[in-house]
Amino acid sequence: MADKRISVLISGRGSNLGALLEAQSATALGGRIVGVVSSRGDAPGLALARTHGVKTAIVDPRAHATRDAFDAMLADTVRACQPDLVVLAGFMRVLGAAFVREFEGRLINIHPSLLPLYPGLHTHRRALADGVRVHGCTVHFVTQDVDVGPIIAQGAVAVRDDDDEGSLAARVLDVEHVLLPAAVRWFCAGQLVIAGNRVRVSGLSGPAREATMLVPPE
Repeated sequence: MADKRISVLISGRGSNLGALLEAQSATALGGRIVGVVSSRGDAPGLALARTHGVKTAIVDPRAHATRDAFDAMLADTVRACQPDLVVLAGFMRVLGAAFVREFEGRLINIHPSLLPLYPGLHTHRRALADGVRVHGCTVHFVTQDVDVGPIIAQGAVAVRDDDDEGSLAARVLDVEHVLLPAAVRWFCAGQLVIAGNRVRVSGLSGPAREATMLVPPE
C-alpha cells in the first residue's frame, strides 16, 4: 500500500513539523510529507522543510483583500499537493468553513491544552492561573467550530509548583512531539474510527490503551 500523502500547515518555527519529519525518516510515520504551507514568509519551519527536500509554499493572509480570498488560495495550494491528510502544526489562522468542509475527516490539529479546557490562545498561562495540577495537549479532527472536533489523543504533564508559562510550555511541547506523530501514524494506518464526537483507535491493547496517572503521584 502506498504511503499516505501529507500536507502540513505552519506559521512559525515548525517544531512539530520537525517531529513529523524525524518520524518519517525513521519510517515510523506511515506517510510522506509532500508539502508544507506557511501563513508567514519568515516562518523558520519553511527552511526546515526545505532541508528535507519538501516542497514549500507561502499563503500570506495580508496579501489577500478578503478572508474568503485567503481561504480560497490556501485551499488551492493544499489541494495541489493531493493530500490524504492535512496536519495543522502551529498554524495560527482560523480556517474558513469552505476549507474545513473540503478536507473534513482528513484534517487534524494539535492544540496545547487538554481540550475542552482552554481552547484558543495563551493556554499555559490560563492553566497556571486556574491552578490545575494536570495540563497537556490534544490532537483532534478539525471541524467548523474551533478546537471542539473529535479528540484523537491527549498527552498530559504534571504542573509543578515552581512552573512558569515557559517551563510548562516546554514540557507540553515535548509531549506534542510524541503525540502528533503517533496520531498521524494511526491515521495513515487506517486505525482511526470516528463515531459521533468520539474517535476510536483500533488495534491498541494493554498499556497502550489504558493507563492511570495520579498527580501528584502517591
